[in-house]
Amino acid sequence: MRVSVDRDLCIGDGSCVEVCPEVFELRDDGLAYVILDNIPESLRDKVNEAIEICPVEAIRIEED
Repeated sequence: MRVSVDRDLCIGDGSCVEVCPEVFELRDDGLAYVILDNIPESLRDKVNEAIEICPVEAIRIEED
């Protein structure tokens, strides 16, 4: 599974980082970035929670 953040939509709310810091980080530009290329299945629930709480729906799952 791969995850992406649409940085044109991202407002840097940071809720994704709070829920799943293993996958997301906020950088100096104030936007969220994915820090893992392939997300392990064990993190699926946390990624789904991050998707659900993103206020601008900027996070997407791309199945391999």
